Order: sequence, then structure tokens, then C-alpha cells
Amino acid sequence: MSAALLELRNVSKSFRSGGGLLRPPRVAKVVRDVSFAVNRGEVFGLVGESGSGKSTIGRMILRLIEADAGEILFDGQDVRGLGAADLRRLRRRVQMIFQDPFASLDPRVRVGDAIAAPIRLHGLRPAAGVKDRVVELLELVGLSSQHLDRHPHAFSGGQRQRVAIARALAVEPELIVCDEPVSALDLSVQAQVVNLLADLRARLGVSYVFISHDMAVVRHLASRVGVLYAGRLVETGPAGQVLGAPRHPYTRMLLEASPRPHAAVPRLRGAVAGEPPSPFAQAQGCAFASRCPHALDACRAAEPGLDAYVDGARRAACIRAAELGAW
Repeated sequence: MSAALLELRNVSKSFRSGGGLLRPPRVAKVVRDVSFAVNRGEVFGLVGESGSGKSTIGRMILRLIEADAGEILFDGQDVRGLGAADLRRLRRRVQMIFQDPFASLDPRVRVGDAIAAPIRLHGLRPAAGVKDRVVELLELVGLSSQHLDRHPHAFSGGQRQRVAIARALAVEPELIVCDEPVSALDLSVQAQVVNLLADLRARLGVSYVFISHDMAVVRHLASRVGVLYAGRLVETGPAGQVLGAPRHPYTRMLLEASPRPHAAVPRLRGAVAGEPPSPFAQAQGCAFASRCPHALDACRAAEPGLDAYVDGARRAACIRAAELGAW
């Protein structure tokens, strides 16, 4: 049995599009052979461009969509094989916070009722104690009892995300999948919500899978990080090392493109241009080779795995990773 709270082993997901009587459907490979683990009380950051497969992975963890292959182990049990009753129990232990808090809250339901609903559903408090628990949760996220009877439209974006966090915490989860939870917020509000999530992790011991394209936010919050490109992990390791001295050209590109530049990361010599490959494409070799200014013929001939570069807890899917510091 795995010692990690969450472990993904060789998880893949494809979507089919189009097709007809005489034409086969096109297959988009959006997640390909992804493996990583999250320990108890840990924040694992999952970063990459739009379309890299980050959100798909988050939804597969909760079985909001089904994986095609691989294992998704939560506390040693593969969630892919759970029946309805066990899946309901899983979703008490694992929650999700979405990018758009307004879309995730029913505009007709008062926030106090929205937070109380999962408490009642799982029988976590006697009926007389539910309201007190809701107030406690609101205060935990920086709101108060004055907000109980308000509807979502009466809140700012940051306040709505705090309500969504309170609702996720209502079932006392062990793991929360945070899918771009601050990307729709103003910069000053982003910092407040990120600090709140960090404080909650320290106080409650909850683990996060933190999905984001913002490298600065991930560096602040995560202890370890995985970098996704075209559905595959291309670099993993301690966040400070991966984001401070990346060993994959794509990770370096993401850092250079960040709106808050990392002065400690030197720029790659040679321009990085182009777009990620289509998920429908059947490319050979490294998926990043067409955008990498340092690609060799060997990069285009065979796709490297994460074992192409190993340095302690760090892994990178690049045959030239050891040279990257000199570029």
C-alpha cells in the first residue's frame, strides 16, 4: 500500500471528437502517462500552459471525469474502482475549489445554506449545531455571521472564493484540489487568498493539489511541483529547485513568461516561439522539440522520460537537462 495520501500511476485520458458513419472519430490525448504523489499535509503544485491537461487531472482525481488508464490511489485505494457509496465517502475526504467561484455557487441559494448543505448531507453535526459550524467556517476564511443570509451576487470575487473555500472545508477534507483558484481575481486579492490557503494548510493539516499557470503563486505555496506540457510531466521536484534553477527548457520558458519575472533565473539564449502541439497530433520524439532552441535530432527521434535527468528528488524529461544551467 502506498504511503502517500494521493498517488497517480501512469494516468492517461483521451477525448474523442467528430466521426461519422464512414469516418472514425479524432482522438485528442490530453493526459499521457502521468505519475506523481502527494503526501499528507503537502502542497503539490501542477503548472503548465492552458491546454496542458492540468484541470483534466484535477477532475480525474475526484472522478468528475473518468481516466482511460492508470491508477489513482487515495489512501492506498484506487478511486477508479469505487462504487457509488464509496465514491460519496471519497468526496467527503477530497474536495475541489474551482477557478470561477460565482459559477460554482448557486445564485439562488444563500451562502449559509450552501455551506450547511454538505454538513447535513454527511451528518457531520447535529441539526442544532449546523448553524454554529457554518459561522465557524465563515470566520475561518475571514468572513462573519453577517454574511450568512446573503446570496453570491452580493459578494466580491475574493469573498465568493472564500465562501467556496468554506464550503470545501465543511466536510473536513484531507485533500483539496485547487483548480486555478486565484487566476480570476485581482492581484491584491490573489495574495490574500493564497495566504489564506497557506494558513489553512498550516492550521488544519490539509493537503492541496494546487493547479495554476502562475509560477510565482506556485513557488510561494507549493513544497513540490510538477510541470506539464502537452499532457505529460516534463519536470518534477522540490518547488524551490525546479522554479529556482529549472532543468527543462519548457520550465525555463514558463518562468521567463511570468508577469512577475524571476531575477535569479537567467534567460535562455535563443528564442522560444510557437504553440503547443495539437492533442490530436501523433508526434514523434519530444513534444517540445519544435519550440526548443536547443533541440537535437535525437530529441525529435525519441520521447525522453522523466528518468532522462535525475538529481536527487528532481526529474526532467530532457536529454540536455544537465547542460541547461550553461545555456
